[in-house]
Amino acid sequence: MRPPLSLDDEFIQDPHAFYRRVRNETPVCEAIMWGGVRVWLVTRYADARALLSDPRLSKDHAGVLALLPPGGAGLFGSALDINMLNADPPDHTRLRRLVAQAFTMRAVERLRPRVLDIADDLLRRVEGLALLGPVDLIASYATPLPMAVIGELLGVPETYRDQFRTAVAPLIEEAGSDDKAAGAAILIELLTDLIAQKRREPTGDALSGLVTARNDGDQLTEEELIATAWLLIGAGYDTTVNLIGNTVRALLDNPLQLGAIRRQPSLVENAVEECLRFASPINIAAVRFTTVEVTVGDITIPPDRLVMIALLAANRDGERFDQPDLLDIERKPNAHLAFGHGVHHCLGAPLARLEGVTAIGRLLERFDEISLEQGAKLEYRNSTIVHGLKSLPVRLASSQPKRAKTVGSVTEESGGRGIDRVDNG
Repeated sequence: MRPPLSLDDEFIQDPHAFYRRVRNETPVCEAIMWGGVRVWLVTRYADARALLSDPRLSKDHAGVLALLPPGGAGLFGSALDINMLNADPPDHTRLRRLVAQAFTMRAVERLRPRVLDIADDLLRRVEGLALLGPVDLIASYATPLPMAVIGELLGVPETYRDQFRTAVAPLIEEAGSDDKAAGAAILIELLTDLIAQKRREPTGDALSGLVTARNDGDQLTEEELIATAWLLIGAGYDTTVNLIGNTVRALLDNPLQLGAIRRQPSLVENAVEECLRFASPINIAAVRFTTVEVTVGDITIPPDRLVMIALLAANRDGERFDQPDLLDIERKPNAHLAFGHGVHHCLGAPLARLEGVTAIGRLLERFDEISLEQGAKLEYRNSTIVHGLKSLPVRLASSQPKRAKTVGSVTEESGGRGIDRVDNG
C-alpha cells in the first residue's frame, strides 16, 4: 500500500506539477492535509464530476465533524458553518430553495451598475498609487472589490462596513485559532443586529430577502440566517478575490492572449471563463465523506472516509480538455468545474462572473501597460482549499480617456453612464 501523499508547501506553491504526476500514476489516492487530516484525493475530471453529484458522498456538517481528529476542525466547528454548503438533501434542498429566492439573476443584474462604480472608484485610487511605484493588485483591487459588492448585496450599511471587514478578515486569511474564534463571535453579533434591522425595515437587498423568504410556510431560522449570510460573505468574497488575481497573473504570463483581449475587448468574458478553468480560484472542493463503499476506477474507498475533490486538477485533465496546460481565451466548449457540479453548484456563480468580467475589463481599459514588478516573488496563500496569491505587485501605465468604452456586457459613454445587457449566447 502506497503511503499517503503530503499536501505540503511545495504542493500549495505548485499544485499543477503535483496533479500532473498524480493524475497519471494514482488518480485516486490517500493524502495528508491540514493538521494531519487523512483524506482520499480525487484528481481526474470524469471521477470528480461524478462524485460531485454522487449521493453516496455526504456533506453533512455533523458527520464531517465526527470524522475530523481532535483539534482538526478549525472554523468548521463554528455555528457559522452549519449552512447549506455543509448539508445534504432534504435539508440542503429546503435551505437552497429559500436562499435562491433572494439570490436571483434579477438581484445580480440590479448590482451591475454598482459593481461598475466600485471597480472604477478603486481603479482611480490604484492609478494614484501607480504614480508612486509598483501596486499590489490583490490588496488594492482584487480584495476590496468583492468585499464592497457583498456589502451591497446584503445591504450592509456604510456604518457597519469597517466592522464587517475587521471581523471577516481572520476568518478568511491566515490567522490563529483564537483570532478566528474572536472574528466569528464579532460577526455573529453584527449579523444578529443587522438581521433584526432587516426584519423591522426590509430594504430590498438579499439579506432582507432571506429574512422574509417563505416556501410553503417554511422560513429560515435565526441560526440559519446567520450561517447563510456568512456563506454568502465567505464564498462570495474568497472566490472572487482569487478569480481576479489568478486571471491577471495568467494573462500577464500569456502576453499574446492579453494582446488579443486588448484588440477585441469583447473576449474578456471568454477569458474569465477560461481562467476559471486554467487557474481555478478554488483548489479543492469542500470536504465530503463516504456513507458506504464507493469504487472510483480501480480503487474502493471504505465508508466513513473523508474525500476531497481536486477541482484544479480536474480542470487541467487532458482526457477532458485539449492542451489543458495552454491558456486559450477562445476555448469552447469549456465545461470546467470551478463552481462545482450537481446540487451544490455555486449559487453565486453569476455574481462572481459579473465581478470578474467587470474587474478585468475595467483594469485593462484603464491601463495600457501592466507588467509584473521585476524580481517579484509570487507566492500562494497557505491553503489547500483556495488557490490564490498573497500579493501581485505590478507596474501600471494609464491609458488616455476614451469616448466610448465597452466591458463585456457593460457600456459607458463619455458624459454619462448607460448600462446595457447583451445576449452572450
